[in-house]
Amino acid sequence: MMDDDLSLPKKPDLVLRRLDTLSVEGLQDYIAELKAEIVRAEAEIKRRGSARDAAEVVFGKKAT
Repeated sequence: MMDDDLSLPKKPDLVLRRLDTLSVEGLQDYIAELKAEIVRAEAEIKRRGSARDAAEVVFGKKAT
């Protein structure tokens, strides 16, 4: 089985910020951005799972 992550770059796009330089409002905004990215990543996982499930219906489930 081919790993979906092999074609992806190993370095993440995530830019970590220095938290001690952010205001409370800035921290809240940063948290909102991170949560939005988590939602996006979870949607991608679900999409890939759906595609895999559809392939298993067509081709049959492989034994592990």
